[in-house]
Amino acid sequence: MPVMDHLRELRRRIVAIVVIVAVGGIVGWFFYISILDFLKDPYCAIPSEYRAAPTASGECVLVYHGALDGFTTRLKVSAIAGAVLTGPFWLYQIWAFITPGLRRNERRYTLLFVAMSTILFAAGMSLAYVVLGKGLKIIIEGSGSGTAAQLTVSDYISFVTLLLVTFGAAFELPLILVLANFAGALPAKWLKKSQRVAIFLIFLFAGVATPTADPFTMCAMAIPMVILFEVAVLVAHVHDKRKAARRAAERAEPHLEDHVPSSIDPIPQPLDSTRQVEPRRTDVWSDIT
Repeated sequence: MPVMDHLRELRRRIVAIVVIVAVGGIVGWFFYISILDFLKDPYCAIPSEYRAAPTASGECVLVYHGALDGFTTRLKVSAIAGAVLTGPFWLYQIWAFITPGLRRNERRYTLLFVAMSTILFAAGMSLAYVVLGKGLKIIIEGSGSGTAAQLTVSDYISFVTLLLVTFGAAFELPLILVLANFAGALPAKWLKKSQRVAIFLIFLFAGVATPTADPFTMCAMAIPMVILFEVAVLVAHVHDKRKAARRAAERAEPHLEDHVPSSIDPIPQPLDSTRQVEPRRTDVWSDIT
């Protein structure tokens, strides 16, 4: 395919992705209240003495100060919800653009990696939502008695979104390692040799990446990442072992070197005398008449 056709195909896929996310955002706009209540539950689970209640009823609410803060927050939540809800559809558009340039076995692995990346990202976001309430409770109650938090809706949504995306992206680490191993760029023996350093770097990354900066949230991210890292090392070990066995079997098969001539029979075999060969007709006029 010429370069311009590739660019047109890329433009068509990008437009399709934008339309898909926009449709999901419209759906998220109508379900904004339910989505906001779902995201607000970890904050509302904190004891009421640590939450400022701006209403007389003492209801758990998030406040905003600017005139447009509420509207922009609704747009942000709707867009994020649309991207999450329509994830399989726009991921398919990306996969459909890449697939024609891959071999058959590469297409199979690509589909597998896309599916696994979706599952791991969703698992990371689910874990982040579970630990969100514990992390908020630790950092808000850590301020001590006599203080109460009054969070703005824009800051809270940005905080929750950052935490969910950070956990989801962190859970993609083992998949990247396995992909690099399958490509031959990261052997399993190197992963085994650097396990201690990798575990230290994982805990360091979790301590820096988690926005709450508390030990509970850091361990909640680091421990599953270490487990997934060990699973990636095991998968890489099995893959390299099978690759080595396959190469050993290929070397064991008899084959000729490039400089060794093949043995052929220099004397041609005679044709079967019993076979009747029809003579070629050259009389064109007799064929016409």
